[in-house]
Amino acid sequence: MDQHNTTYTVKLYVYDMSRGMARQLSPIMLGKQLEGIWHTSIVIHGEEFFYGGEGITSCPPGGTMLGDPNSIVDLGNTEVTEEIFMEYLSSLGESTYRADRYKLFEHNCNTFSNEVAQFLTGSKVPSYITDLPAEVLSTPFGQALRPLLDSISIAPPGGNVFNGHYGQR
Repeated sequence: MDQHNTTYTVKLYVYDMSRGMARQLSPIMLGKQLEGIWHTSIVIHGEEFFYGGEGITSCPPGGTMLGDPNSIVDLGNTEVTEEIFMEYLSSLGESTYRADRYKLFEHNCNTFSNEVAQFLTGSKVPSYITDLPAEVLSTPFGQALRPLLDSISIAPPGGNVFNGHYGQR
């Protein structure tokens, strides 16, 4: 950290993977209303970072095939420099957030965003996002679909896989 205590803005990008279909179909299929199937990422230091079936990935903000986010949440500011953040991501990419550890319901883009948000700002991802898997699995249809859904690995195209080695993406 430099002597000027520079701060950096941290944003949460929120995308509806269903593109509105969850809102329309969830009452029929699940018996409860879902507003979306959420994919999230963290935007800091001019890059968007997310986790999926390929591991930790980055791209320019809004640069995935998902296009513009449905909403942007201001998580606050951090004093974590880009160098320290990249070292942190390297550590996560080699351990907790390797590609082979991805699990749609338990260990996904939203758990990654939540952990990174807390590291950077102390703020959490909104609970309507982190509670979604439990909400889906609490329904009979969610339980019936679980074996199929567990086999799905989501990795929005358009990013560069962060291979877990600082400075090499």
